[in-house]
Amino acid sequence: MRDAAAGIEALRKVSSQYSIDLVIVNAGVSRAIGKGLEAESWDAARVVLAVNLDGAIATVAGVLPEMRRRGAGQIAIVSSLAAYFGLPITPIYCASKAALKVYGEAMRGLLAPQGIAVNVVLPGFVRTPMSDRFPGARPLLISPERAATLIRRGLEHNRARIAFPRTLAWAMWFQSVLPAPLSQWMVRTAGFNR
Repeated sequence: MRDAAAGIEALRKVSSQYSIDLVIVNAGVSRAIGKGLEAESWDAARVVLAVNLDGAIATVAGVLPEMRRRGAGQIAIVSSLAAYFGLPITPIYCASKAALKVYGEAMRGLLAPQGIAVNVVLPGFVRTPMSDRFPGARPLLISPERAATLIRRGLEHNRARIAFPRTLAWAMWFQSVLPAPLSQWMVRTAGFNR
């Protein structure tokens, strides 16, 4: 995922040999800010952005020409509920997922007239090794099986945004529209600060 050019080339080759109907773009890494650190290091930030953002966009670039040629296909871009409001404990991760959310929404509008569906998946906390390492609160943690079911249903209905769990999705969206001081106080109170 960190070698975008090689990824694009490999996916274009596979796409030319097989009709890819659905691509789920779900690579992701995260780093939390350690105690006493003021910000993520440049090197750590580049790793996260190379995988989460560059790798995701390269995946789309790899499969898109053949989908366009056929006038059919579906692309699910996995973002995060953290795209709605950045958490101080993982700023670069949140930034990468916010960029994917906006990218996916823009691509949906661009590609729909060409017969290609684009869906943005916005999961909350799913029980995985990555979420196990998250140093803050993990409200409404769900199983991978439940997450897969919710994603499948959303894709079958071609929902623009597949956000879950619903309560946390509404809460994170609400954070994004509240006055900043109130949102930041709520994030601190919930245990997402260092």
